Amino acid sequence: MDRRSFFTKAGVVTAGAVAATTLAAPAIAQSQPKVSWRLASSFPPSLDTIYGGAETLSKYLSEATDGNFTIDVFGAGELVPPLEVADAVAAGTVEMAHSVSYYFWGKDPTWALFASVPFSLNARGMSAWYYYGGGLELSNEFFAQQGIVAFPCGNTAAQMGGWFRKEINTVADLEGLKFRVGGFAGAVLQKLGVIPQQLPGGEIYQALEKGTLDAAEWVGPYDDEKLGFQKVAPYYYYPGWWEGGPTVHAMINKAKWDELTPAYQSLFKTASQAVSADMLAKYDFVNPTAIKKLVGAGAQLRPFSQDIMEASFKAANEVYAEMSASNPGFKKVWDSITAFRKDHYLWEQIAEYNYDQFMMTQQRAGTL
Repeated sequence: MDRRSFFTKAGVVTAGAVAATTLAAPAIAQSQPKVSWRLASSFPPSLDTIYGGAETLSKYLSEATDGNFTIDVFGAGELVPPLEVADAVAAGTVEMAHSVSYYFWGKDPTWALFASVPFSLNARGMSAWYYYGGGLELSNEFFAQQGIVAFPCGNTAAQMGGWFRKEINTVADLEGLKFRVGGFAGAVLQKLGVIPQQLPGGEIYQALEKGTLDAAEWVGPYDDEKLGFQKVAPYYYYPGWWEGGPTVHAMINKAKWDELTPAYQSLFKTASQAVSADMLAKYDFVNPTAIKKLVGAGAQLRPFSQDIMEASFKAANEVYAEMSASNPGFKKVWDSITAFRKDHYLWEQIAEYNYDQFMMTQQRAGTL
């Protein structure tokens, strides 16, 4: 029987009930104060899954606090240019942002390590490294120097290698290629003759159409279809070896974070982790349908050749050695990732890989 209903019907009010009535409201008010933040996203609202991660975070926090903790989400460019959101958060212009930290690697290449860099970890590996391998502590040690607190808040899983106006069969075909590629990967591709460009998602189609870009990568089938790249660059390559498990972050101004109650801080961390699981699940749900639609519309799937993959891996290791030699902060984080990566892929190739490989042969055989 409901205790409150029992007392109401019985007409009984005890001293304890009176005390509870007088004490509960102030206690709740103290634990759930009114907080209203603005969030600047690096993504346009049309990309409902990656941009939608911020909306999902806002929804979770509002529902869990009876509307007392609210976040107004603004798309790329509405408050702040998409590649400047971290600066806005650090300056306190906005309370928080939703972005990938490799966009800001020009400040310090260490930024990129916390999102995704070439031949790093996959989505599951990044999650394991963050929550059990010391990644969260290392990232916030770094972000604190920028006046920011950040938490993983989304992951797309391994991305595609991008859209090309011509076929790329050999390493030589990369020479002089004007390629829109996010962040750190450009430094690696430059070693192979690529001319990297960094453009927001909303500007890529026009650049491909005009020929000012020869190729562009974005995310994967679901988001790429929305931007219509297959109409102007028919060759669709995979895998995006520079983004095996790109982590999206909720970045918060440190002073604003410190103002939150411990309960709100705990809730924010939990909600961010839930958003990461939700985003990954949604991409796994929508990408199979999208890839079939893209191929049906004329997209021509191509794997990067083994020669290109090997040359890219070699170039990436050269870049890591150079940066580790000149940047102790970068080396500290990269050493942590690579130590974990070795064991992660030892385990991945045993049960998971063999199970998936068998099931994929059944899918190709039409027996599923």
